[in-house]
Amino acid sequence: MFQTFDVTARPEQGPPRLAALRAEMAREGVDGFLVPRADAHQGEYVADCDARLAWLTGFTGSAGFCAVLPDIAGVFVDGRYRTQVKAQVAPEFTPVDWPETQLTTWLCDHLPDGGRVAFDPWLHTVAEVEKWAPLEQAGIRMVRCDNLVDRIWADRPARPMNPVKAHPLEFAGEPAAEKCARLAATLRKAGQDAAVLTQPDSIMWLLNIRGSDIARNPLAQGFAILRADATVDLYMEARKLTEVRGHLGENVRLHAPDDFLGDLRAFTGTARIDPNSAPQAVADALASRAVQGDDPCALPKARKNAAEIAGTAEAHLRDGAAMVEFLAWLDAQPPGSVTETQVVTRLETARRRDNALQEISFDTIAGTGPNGAVIHYRVTEETDRLLEPGHLLVLDSGGQYLDGTTDITRTIAIGSPGAEERAAFTRVLQCMIAISRLRWPRGLAGRDIEAIGRMPLWLAGQDFNHGLGHGVGAYLSVHEGPQRLSRLSHVPLEPGMILSNEPGYYREGAFGIRIENLLVVQQAAPLSGGDPERHFLDWRTLTFVPIDRRLIETALLTAGERDWLNRYHADVAEKIGPRVGETARRWLEAATAPL
Repeated sequence: MFQTFDVTARPEQGPPRLAALRAEMAREGVDGFLVPRADAHQGEYVADCDARLAWLTGFTGSAGFCAVLPDIAGVFVDGRYRTQVKAQVAPEFTPVDWPETQLTTWLCDHLPDGGRVAFDPWLHTVAEVEKWAPLEQAGIRMVRCDNLVDRIWADRPARPMNPVKAHPLEFAGEPAAEKCARLAATLRKAGQDAAVLTQPDSIMWLLNIRGSDIARNPLAQGFAILRADATVDLYMEARKLTEVRGHLGENVRLHAPDDFLGDLRAFTGTARIDPNSAPQAVADALASRAVQGDDPCALPKARKNAAEIAGTAEAHLRDGAAMVEFLAWLDAQPPGSVTETQVVTRLETARRRDNALQEISFDTIAGTGPNGAVIHYRVTEETDRLLEPGHLLVLDSGGQYLDGTTDITRTIAIGSPGAEERAAFTRVLQCMIAISRLRWPRGLAGRDIEAIGRMPLWLAGQDFNHGLGHGVGAYLSVHEGPQRLSRLSHVPLEPGMILSNEPGYYREGAFGIRIENLLVVQQAAPLSGGDPERHFLDWRTLTFVPIDRRLIETALLTAGERDWLNRYHADVAEKIGPRVGETARRWLEAATAPL
């Protein structure tokens, strides 16, 4: 099973590690080195052995990077982590607002006379490296080298070698051979001989397998080449594949990971690589034989089939029952008697009563009071707080079940909430309802509709520093692309795509609010009087857990919003009530009573 190590630098460890890296830079003859939060597969989550950014700086967020120069070390983080990074890094590291400040601009400002900045080509994508082209005009050379952090990380954990298992067809919904044939046809149509797959979730989906190399994610690390004849070359440690050799079949050829680069160099023909996920090292090996294009698995994986949607819907009902049992218990505890750590433990215990649960889908976020304002907060011994009267609890959690992946956030009142908190919560709820009620013309992307889920906050001069929603896998990664509810997303939303709907509001040092449901895109039913030539989409809600009525300022809701919430709570009571015990059922009846 997965074993975790504490690879995070404590504040006092950061400066000596930084000094050791700078000494290695001097030996290499470079003026800078980039340390991203990435591995060779370019997924969001990394194994302990690849957690170089956390080991060096102490920052544990899921996105960001450090640019180390002789006299400054910039830690680049986006809006989700600007509170967190200040608490985690030593003064020797300088937080940088990203993407507002781009690496190219920052390097030009801090290396005005030019210089050599080294990077590991396995840890940066083709698209990322292409963005560095303007640096040449400033006399800054970006040079490839082996990883300098690895040279100084004496106790680096071993690479995970956990067994791979077959994913049952009843949950996958389509045999792996049919997926390979379907995608191979798209390669032939494009005149391409193969596609190089570097992201583990694509390989897991394509071959109907799952692993446990990455904490909280059912992924096995490896690479693959899907060929136009529908055969696959899989580069993965043989000892991980003992249980699935028969499942993989004759059309999947097994290779040692060390053979991957050599086989790419020897490849003849054209091979598709996704510039947004393929490491630069892959493009270097293929040279002129590489052609850029989307990962052929990305969109088919995002468009869930009927079996995947049915499984995910069922997983959410069981997950909802676990949440209701937990919330009923929490509501019965006196304010000031429960800690954040106890919340995390109790909720995980409630989920683990389900034998289909394989793992939680990410480290549970349970932040009360000012900790709730840290968007991706994770409780530690040092930060653990009591749930005190008048505070809010932001509880973001989920499960990895054999039939689906869940992700839900609820904000819970501890005692009597204040007027400011109630007003802000109601606006966040209005944002969530606005998206949930939305119908939109087919062909629109996340960027085209996400502002609708911010408008109630904008009207009050408020906003939040994270996307409105992310894609979710089917017993795969809890954060899955390419679909997103984000102003950066150009990918049209299509039936079968599962996304989160999670507006929030955060007052640093005071409180946080977030409400999250998962939704699946579906074809909208025609409306009387509607244009028959136009095709619309809407949502099917997957998450069924009460929203805390104590935090709602009912007078701020429109009649339509109030009706939506009452219908939603009636559905929660109907679907979850038969699945919980008597005490939780009585709590649920009160929690879902009409406004």
